[in-house]
Amino acid sequence: MDELRVPKQRVLTQVILPGGEVREVAVFLTTGVPEYSQGERLSDLLNSEVKFIPAQDAATGKITFLNSVAIAVAKADIEHEFREEDRLTILTEHEVEIHLVDGQRMQGLIVYMQPESRTRLNDYLNDSPPFIRLTQGKRVALVNKRHIAYVEPLSR
Repeated sequence: MDELRVPKQRVLTQVILPGGEVREVAVFLTTGVPEYSQGERLSDLLNSEVKFIPAQDAATGKITFLNSVAIAVAKADIEHEFREEDRLTILTEHEVEIHLVDGQRMQGLIVYMQPESRTRLNDYLNDSPPFIRLTQGKRVALVNKRHIAYVEPLSR
């Protein structure tokens, strides 16, 4: 039966729910399968068709199932999100402050690659999947667009 198991990597993730409740959990990302030859990223999981994500509470070890639509922000170490080809590609970046509908704010860099005719920040925000990446030093915050009130570009 072990040959039927899909290999998974346990990734510590901070989940922020609407209203600011913070949960420290581990999520399980697929590794070593053709579809994710370099390993599944947290953004792959959150932007997938899966609605309920199994997560293990970091403090109690209990398994819960997080509704991805209800997650406002999920944070993890940047190593679990960016791949080597991301570092070798010329990407567009904007320093921003994101204001969530519940009043929370967060700052960081939105980094993306778009077709040449659609490189504006507005284009990316409209074209991107439900969760967008906000780089914050050595961490990445995946912000659910359903919970964003507005994005304010900051001057560098």
